[in-house]
Amino acid sequence: MATVGRGMPSARWAPAFEMWWLLYLRTWKGNLISRFLLPVLFLVSMGVVLGDLVDERTGGVGGVPYLQFVVPGILAAQAMWSAMSESTYSVTGAIRWNMGYHAMLATPLGVGDVLLGHLLYVTVSVSMATVVFVLVGALFGAWVSWWVVAAVPVVVLTGMAFSVPCFALSAMLRDNVELGYTVLFRFVMTPLFLFSGTFFPVDQLPAVLQPVAWVTPLWHGVEVSRDLALGAPDWGAVALHTAYLVLLVMLSSVWALRAFRRRLVV
Repeated sequence: MATVGRGMPSARWAPAFEMWWLLYLRTWKGNLISRFLLPVLFLVSMGVVLGDLVDERTGGVGGVPYLQFVVPGILAAQAMWSAMSESTYSVTGAIRWNMGYHAMLATPLGVGDVLLGHLLYVTVSVSMATVVFVLVGALFGAWVSWWVVAAVPVVVLTGMAFSVPCFALSAMLRDNVELGYTVLFRFVMTPLFLFSGTFFPVDQLPAVLQPVAWVTPLWHGVEVSRDLALGAPDWGAVALHTAYLVLLVMLSSVWALRAFRRRLVV
């Protein structure tokens, strides 16, 4: 373990960000399917193929064609996928396998610089995936309004509301890493994807489960994304959803910094 004198982030985070960015430039082809093509396939299968069946039988959801209802939800969900995939094994690898964080801490970088540089890289990564998805969705006529562009930063914020806690969790996992991530992806990520309003309104869930959906970051991201994409946003609701996501990121950032310090500093 490396011993560092300072833990708070400063302008020194840039080299940490650059390391992850250079790694991405060398490996981006291997991530193409999971980060870009899978969300597009969901768009086509759920929005176009299933959407035609839903529209034919029920006339859409709340008077909105199913394509235009579901794709904004998938937009927010893909940010969750991208963020969590970038914030689990790569963090564990930098702590345990390739010791990347320890190498950074052997320089003047502090724990906060290492954490911030990596989180900013994840932010850029999620942003790129989100912009690509918006462009592809436009080709299929998924967006009613250009207000969907305003949803991009909120969708990215949704991704970071998952990414930062995953950083903290990854730093805390010492044994049974595979089990921990299996539980995370199968029993947290997958149910959230299915039951946070992505494919159907949350008010169709059993009453006891609806409050559970309301406290999840994905539901807030889906609500903002759909509200803006449909072109008639309730700005008060958008502000509240966004504020909730900001609060989650801030609180989990404190958790992540503490977890990194405990794991990396001796």
